[in-house]
Amino acid sequence: MKPLSLPARNALLALLITLAIIGSIVYAINYLDQQRLAELSAIQNQLATDTLSLETQFALLESAPCEDIASGTEFSREVSDLGDRLGIAEGRAGNRDPQVLQLKKQYTLLQIRDYLLTKKLSSSCGLKPVTALYFYSNDPQACTTCDKAGYALSYLRQTYPTLRVYSFDYDLDLSALKTLIAVEKIKPQFPAFVIQDKVSYGFTHLDDFQKLFPKALFKSATSTATTTKK
Repeated sequence: MKPLSLPARNALLALLITLAIIGSIVYAINYLDQQRLAELSAIQNQLATDTLSLETQFALLESAPCEDIASGTEFSREVSDLGDRLGIAEGRAGNRDPQVLQLKKQYTLLQIRDYLLTKKLSSSCGLKPVTALYFYSNDPQACTTCDKAGYALSYLRQTYPTLRVYSFDYDLDLSALKTLIAVEKIKPQFPAFVIQDKVSYGFTHLDDFQKLFPKALFKSATSTATTTKK
């Protein structure tokens, strides 16, 4: 058998190296996909457990006497924490991932139930919680300032713990959400807000945005901080 010429050997070697590189890339992609799916599955299992726990808390709070309910319930805080974990899952898997969409629907239902509970307590127990509904779109062309609005609401929620923020993906295919949008008369203009039952659209900067909230929210926070310092 005639030995291969030098150019032929070089070509064969180059081919083998190319095949090895392609194989390594395919293996790496498959490995990362498996890791991503395993991670998303773990988050989904945790969210499913938390969802069942929160639904049970909701049922208990509905029948609790007014004197046993503080202005900020553990239920609302856990709903917010659940939303943070869902945001992590959405960032890693993408907002169109089927699992993420299913989790978002569950979370949206929890938010709506918490909002209804808050309104019920407000009327029956004489409480005056400050609520903000936030409607956004994942289409960057439809909402160029949604990211800024989201950061502003996160800042306000962390700075003023008595503020209850509910975030909704306007385009999510969920009948309960569509009913809420119809009841609140929200137009497809983003970002959209319902703050203390008043609808507004658009976001510029934080100073103007804070003017949409009642002054009592900021006074209560100052009072709480002063008491804690003492």
